[in-house]
Amino acid sequence: MSRVKSGVVTHARHRKVIKAAKGYYAARSTNFRTATQAVDKANQYATRDRKTRKRTFRALWIQRINAAVRLFDAEMTYSRFINGLALAGIEVDRKVLADLAVREPEAFNAIAAQAKKALV
Repeated sequence: MSRVKSGVVTHARHRKVIKAAKGYYAARSTNFRTATQAVDKANQYATRDRKTRKRTFRALWIQRINAAVRLFDAEMTYSRFINGLALAGIEVDRKVLADLAVREPEAFNAIAAQAKKALV
């Protein structure tokens, strides 16, 4: 029985890693051993940052809502606004509220007025 050479499989595996390292600097994009390390680390960062992205966007939405609420009423804070929404029975998530605050200020102010009325 003849022996099997693994050159084709190895070359394909190397080519897959080098393709994933396209755009990296210097040997990280051409040298297989270095490219493997760079691609593995990049995948670790990508996995971690998929979780981080969700936290970052939620923080951004909260900042935008807080700024819009303070423009509506200088005395009102973000936490009191969210409490007022809950008391008023308005169930709108922060992503939509932030979008309304940026794109439709009149609609956001109407929601804020209802939340303020529910607090009093």
